[in-house]
Amino acid sequence: MKEQTNKKNYESLKLGNQLCFPLYACAKEIVRQYRTPLAVLNLTYTQYIVMMVLWEHGSMTEGELGRIVHLDSGTLAPLLKRLEKQGYISRTRPASNERQLVIALTKTGEALKETALSVPEAMSECIDLPREDLLELKRLLDKALSRMDSKQANK
Repeated sequence: MKEQTNKKNYESLKLGNQLCFPLYACAKEIVRQYRTPLAVLNLTYTQYIVMMVLWEHGSMTEGELGRIVHLDSGTLAPLLKRLEKQGYISRTRPASNERQLVIALTKTGEALKETALSVPEAMSECIDLPREDLLELKRLLDKALSRMDSKQANK
């Protein structure tokens, strides 16, 4: 009887009982599949995410960008330096607040948006699920992320 109780105690440690593992493995596989279409743009997946935010919202501070893409400054700063070196963005410090770093698209970065239109189409078959399931999965992940953000903000 005690052995049976001990087995139940360890059920929470089984990989097959974890939510985090299929999320991690699926995300890792999706990022891997992005490599080919993003090679045309000379972007990594994380750089692509940053570019999508800038294409959508325009110029913003590094802090604002970091909050949107869920990256800290230590991760974001080298990524932005590489994008600047590629000629896709500019990083400037306004005279009014030299502690801020404003990120803006260059003409080259803005023009890259046209080429990037091929990426969503190339990735559309990445997850072989019906459209309704994909939309539900996105809704649930957005909801979970929002709740985690709220919890973090309240700390």
